[in-house]
Amino acid sequence: MNWFISKQVFLTICITIPFTGLVGASDPDILSDYVLPPNVKTVDGNFFTYTKTRDFFNGSMKPTSMQASFVEFPALNGQSVSFSMLRLAPGGVSAPHIRPHATGLFLVLEGQFEVGFVDTTNKLYTQTLQTGDMFIFPKGLVHYQYNADMKKPAVGVAAFGSASAALISVPVTLFEGNIEDVVLAKSFKTDVATVQKLRTDLGGKP
Repeated sequence: MNWFISKQVFLTICITIPFTGLVGASDPDILSDYVLPPNVKTVDGNFFTYTKTRDFFNGSMKPTSMQASFVEFPALNGQSVSFSMLRLAPGGVSAPHIRPHATGLFLVLEGQFEVGFVDTTNKLYTQTLQTGDMFIFPKGLVHYQYNADMKKPAVGVAAFGSASAALISVPVTLFEGNIEDVVLAKSFKTDVATVQKLRTDLGGKP
């Protein structure tokens, strides 16, 4: 009987630990209203305000993208939310990328976007979004945004359920990293010369 009980306990632990890890993969809950950086002792309304995003809209500079995570906006630390903005020129693309820590809720502010993501069965889901439309990019899946309009720019914003959504660019990771040319050539069933050209075109090592 003791052996049977021990076996049941062991099985329960084996089942519980993976699910506990999944739950713990999101931002941890904090035990205070907010988290202060080590060098900050007192706060006022300025601590909870982020104004650098003005530059995205007021014409003083023309960034194609801007992010407000806890790195740029420390008040977000522990709040499980962050934000990014995207402006694509006519025909512009936000290359396939992954947000490993958070689902993204994307809202079109201006123009239109062709968007899509690929799930774990390699099924592609696409949609053409108009101004005011919203689209979900599930956490950890490869996705992209594309402005198919060759005359007008497109502007969108995304909210994330993590203070550090992070971004992993698929082309940059593959071709600007240190993966050997021969490995990439065999993986894509091409030759080393093609891989080297892609590296050069993307600004990676020759």
